[in-house]
Amino acid sequence: MPDNPIRLESNNRFERLDFANESLVVLFDHLHSSRPDHGLAGELSLAFLGDAELASIHADFLADPTPTDVITFPGEAAEGLAGEICVSVERAEMEAVARDELFARELTLYLVHGWLHLVGFDDMEDADRLLMREAERESMGAIEKAGLIPDFRLAPKSLAE
Repeated sequence: MPDNPIRLESNNRFERLDFANESLVVLFDHLHSSRPDHGLAGELSLAFLGDAELASIHADFLADPTPTDVITFPGEAAEGLAGEICVSVERAEMEAVARDELFARELTLYLVHGWLHLVGFDDMEDADRLLMREAERESMGAIEKAGLIPDFRLAPKSLAE
Protein backbone atom coordinates (compact mmCIF):
# COMPACT_ATOMS: atom_id res chain seq x y z
CA MET A 1 0.00 0.00 0.00
CA PRO A 2 1.48 3.40 -0.96
CA ASP A 3 2.26 5.77 1.90
CA ASN A 4 -0.75 7.93 2.60
CA PRO A 5 0.11 11.66 2.37
CA ILE A 6 -3.04 12.48 4.35
CA ARG A 7 -3.13 13.10 8.09
CA LEU A 8 -6.54 12.67 9.68
CA GLU A 9 -7.92 15.03 12.28
CA SER A 10 -11.29 13.97 13.67
CA ASN A 11 -13.56 16.27 15.63
CA ASN A 12 -16.42 14.41 17.31
CA ARG A 13 -19.04 16.97 18.32
CA PHE A 14 -21.84 14.43 18.65
CA GLU A 15 -22.00 13.43 22.30
CA ARG A 16 -23.48 9.95 21.79
CA LEU A 17 -20.96 8.83 19.15
CA ASP A 18 -17.92 6.77 20.04
CA PHE A 19 -15.25 5.22 17.81
CA ALA A 20 -11.56 4.43 17.70
CA ASN A 21 -9.57 6.94 15.67
CA GLU A 22 -7.43 4.08 14.39
CA SER A 23 -10.47 2.64 12.57
CA LEU A 24 -10.73 5.93 10.64
CA VAL A 25 -7.03 5.87 9.77
CA VAL A 26 -7.41 2.33 8.40
CA LEU A 27 -10.49 3.36 6.40
CA PHE A 28 -8.80 6.36 4.81
CA ASP A 29 -5.60 4.40 4.14
CA HIS A 30 -7.79 1.98 2.19
CA LEU A 31 -9.53 4.81 0.32
CA HIS A 32 -6.13 6.31 -0.50
CA SER A 33 -4.79 3.00 -1.81
CA SER A 34 -7.90 2.51 -3.97
CA ARG A 35 -7.30 5.87 -5.72
CA PRO A 36 -3.62 6.69 -5.09
CA ASP A 37 -3.53 9.29 -7.88
CA HIS A 38 -6.00 11.55 -6.04
CA GLY A 39 -3.41 14.29 -5.50
CA LEU A 40 -4.56 15.14 -1.97
CA ALA A 41 -2.03 15.75 0.76
CA GLY A 42 -2.03 17.35 4.16
CA GLU A 43 -4.61 17.41 6.90
CA LEU A 44 -8.04 15.94 6.25
CA SER A 45 -10.50 17.10 8.88
CA LEU A 46 -13.50 14.93 9.74
CA ALA A 47 -16.31 16.57 11.71
CA PHE A 48 -19.04 14.45 13.28
CA LEU A 49 -22.00 16.74 13.96
CA GLY A 50 -25.71 16.82 14.78
CA ASP A 51 -28.37 17.83 12.26
CA ALA A 52 -28.75 21.39 13.57
CA GLU A 53 -25.05 22.15 13.41
CA LEU A 54 -24.64 20.72 9.91
CA ALA A 55 -27.81 22.53 8.74
CA SER A 56 -26.27 25.79 10.01
CA ILE A 57 -23.09 25.12 8.02
CA HIS A 58 -25.26 24.22 5.02
CA ALA A 59 -27.03 27.61 5.34
CA ASP A 60 -23.85 29.62 5.92
CA PHE A 61 -21.77 28.16 3.09
CA LEU A 62 -24.31 26.87 0.57
CA ALA A 63 -27.29 29.17 1.24
CA ASP A 64 -29.51 26.17 1.99
CA PRO A 65 -30.77 25.88 5.60
CA THR A 66 -32.14 22.36 5.23
CA PRO A 67 -30.60 19.37 7.02
CA THR A 68 -28.21 17.26 4.97
CA ASP A 69 -26.05 14.20 5.46
CA VAL A 70 -22.58 15.35 4.38
CA ILE A 71 -20.85 18.55 3.30
CA THR A 72 -17.35 18.52 1.87
CA PHE A 73 -14.95 21.44 1.67
CA PRO A 74 -11.90 21.17 -0.58
CA GLY A 75 -8.59 21.99 1.02
CA GLU A 76 -5.77 24.32 0.11
CA ALA A 77 -2.72 22.25 -0.81
CA ALA A 78 -0.43 25.27 -0.34
CA GLU A 79 -1.64 25.48 3.27
CA GLY A 80 -1.23 21.75 3.89
CA LEU A 81 -4.97 21.08 3.91
CA ALA A 82 -6.51 18.14 2.03
CA GLY A 83 -10.06 19.20 2.90
CA GLU A 84 -12.86 18.76 5.38
CA ILE A 85 -15.73 16.27 5.51
CA CYS A 86 -18.62 17.21 7.81
CA VAL A 87 -21.20 14.50 8.48
CA SER A 88 -24.47 14.41 10.38
CA VAL A 89 -24.44 11.53 12.84
CA GLU A 90 -28.11 12.19 13.54
CA ARG A 91 -28.99 11.88 9.85
CA ALA A 92 -27.02 8.62 9.62
CA GLU A 93 -28.91 7.26 12.62
CA MET A 94 -32.31 8.19 11.14
CA GLU A 95 -31.49 6.89 7.65
CA ALA A 96 -30.09 3.63 9.01
CA VAL A 97 -33.33 2.99 10.88
CA ALA A 98 -35.51 4.04 7.92
CA ARG A 99 -33.63 1.80 5.48
CA ASP A 100 -32.97 -1.07 7.91
CA GLU A 101 -29.23 -0.50 7.50
CA LEU A 102 -26.42 -0.77 10.02
CA PHE A 103 -25.63 2.63 11.54
CA ALA A 104 -21.85 2.16 11.16
CA ARG A 105 -22.29 1.36 7.46
CA GLU A 106 -24.49 4.42 6.86
CA LEU A 107 -22.03 6.76 8.56
CA THR A 108 -19.14 5.18 6.63
CA LEU A 109 -21.05 5.80 3.39
CA TYR A 110 -21.18 9.51 4.27
CA LEU A 111 -17.40 9.57 4.76
CA VAL A 112 -16.88 7.73 1.46
CA HIS A 113 -19.21 10.18 -0.29
CA GLY A 114 -17.22 13.12 1.10
CA TRP A 115 -13.94 11.50 0.08
CA LEU A 116 -15.21 10.99 -3.46
CA HIS A 117 -16.09 14.69 -3.67
CA LEU A 118 -12.55 15.57 -2.59
CA VAL A 119 -11.01 13.35 -5.28
CA GLY A 120 -13.10 14.86 -8.06
CA PHE A 121 -16.54 13.24 -8.15
CA ASP A 122 -19.63 15.41 -8.30
CA ASP A 123 -23.33 14.68 -8.01
CA MET A 124 -25.05 17.82 -9.26
CA GLU A 125 -25.91 16.54 -12.74
CA ASP A 126 -27.67 13.23 -13.42
CA ALA A 127 -24.76 11.68 -15.34
CA ASP A 128 -22.28 12.71 -12.62
CA ARG A 129 -24.61 11.41 -9.92
CA LEU A 130 -24.64 7.98 -11.59
CA LEU A 131 -20.84 7.92 -11.61
CA MET A 132 -20.77 8.98 -7.95
CA ARG A 133 -23.23 6.24 -6.94
CA GLU A 134 -21.21 3.62 -8.80
CA ALA A 135 -18.00 4.78 -7.09
CA GLU A 136 -19.82 4.65 -3.73
CA ARG A 137 -21.00 1.07 -4.38
CA GLU A 138 -17.53 0.01 -5.49
CA SER A 139 -15.82 1.65 -2.51
CA MET A 140 -18.31 0.37 0.06
CA GLY A 141 -18.13 -3.14 -1.38
CA ALA A 142 -14.34 -3.20 -1.07
CA ILE A 143 -14.50 -1.71 2.44
CA GLU A 144 -17.04 -4.29 3.57
CA LYS A 145 -15.16 -7.17 1.94
CA ALA A 146 -11.98 -6.10 3.78
CA GLY A 147 -13.86 -5.68 7.07
CA LEU A 148 -12.94 -1.99 7.34
CA ILE A 149 -16.22 -0.40 8.44
CA PRO A 150 -15.14 1.77 11.40
CA ASP A 151 -16.37 0.80 14.85
CA PHE A 152 -18.93 3.60 15.12
CA ARG A 153 -21.13 3.14 18.21
CA LEU A 154 -24.01 5.22 19.54
CA ALA A 155 -25.00 5.47 23.17
CA PRO A 156 -28.76 5.25 23.70
CA LYS A 157 -30.49 8.64 23.65
CA SER A 158 -31.58 8.37 27.28
CA LEU A 159 -27.96 8.03 28.47
CA ALA A 160 -26.77 11.14 26.63
CA GLU A 161 -29.54 13.49 27.76
